[in-house]
Amino acid sequence: MEEKKGLFARLKDGLGKTRNSFTEKIDNVFSVFKKVDEELFEELEEALIMADLGGIVSAEITEELRERVKKKHITDSEEVKGELKLIIAEILSSQDTKLYIDTKPTVILVIGVNGVGKTTTIGKLTNKFKNEGKKVVLAAADTFRAAAADQLEIWAERNDVDIIRLTEGADPAAVIFDACNASKKREADVLICDTAGRLHNKKNLMEELKKIYRVIERELPESRKEVLLVLDATTGQNAVNQAEEFNKVAELDGVILTKLDGTAKGGIVINICKKLEIPVKFVGVGEGIDDLQVFNPQDFAAALFEN
Repeated sequence: MEEKKGLFARLKDGLGKTRNSFTEKIDNVFSVFKKVDEELFEELEEALIMADLGGIVSAEITEELRERVKKKHITDSEEVKGELKLIIAEILSSQDTKLYIDTKPTVILVIGVNGVGKTTTIGKLTNKFKNEGKKVVLAAADTFRAAAADQLEIWAERNDVDIIRLTEGADPAAVIFDACNASKKREADVLICDTAGRLHNKKNLMEELKKIYRVIERELPESRKEVLLVLDATTGQNAVNQAEEFNKVAELDGVILTKLDGTAKGGIVINICKKLEIPVKFVGVGEGIDDLQVFNPQDFAAALFEN
């Protein structure tokens, strides 16, 4: 219970900038517009757009709010605000946010453009699994970015886990092949693959991922495969666009949202869940190795609104 409380406190602290921005915009609307009418809904929609929920999602939430207010005959603006909180909590809870580690090994493919904190996130994930008593192997399959394997090796040493790497520019699928076999020999619980750090040529990326998938299916046919996209929350709407593009190519199982503590743009979590229907599975709320948290929709909704 104490650990849970500690995690929530860190989440709440990490969402400070987002909460202040988000609630300020919403509260301003309710402080000015006391009457429950169309003007209130229009101003709310504008506030949601400004809070990085995006135009489409903001319009859908506002329309849902209109219908509920009408159906429940709500005439008090504070009750409207309560209904808005409820809608957002339901959106956040609509996806399966659980990460399934139920095969030996489970293969986690981590993708994302350069600069989003992909390698650091893999290091933090490795630390989490190690603390749970799991044996982890890392695969340095982002072979086209200079020093990517070197950075991953630092995390492997820090976490005292094995890493499989080849020379820079090597075929990523060859790294995955070696890593799959190493995972079997070493009886690993989790194989985490650092891969696909580019999106500028979707056709090449798609072919690379297909090749990787084929290797995994052939070498580890019984293993569950989770494809996770790392996004930088500070980039706001651009992160949503990245998720949309990667999802066309990679069939994402989930998103890891980093740097939430450094931005007021945390509203994109709602946007991703509602517009793209991709579950957020982890959130980064600090630079510490323990600051990558399993995404809890109820806690996130509470931390977003709670002062």
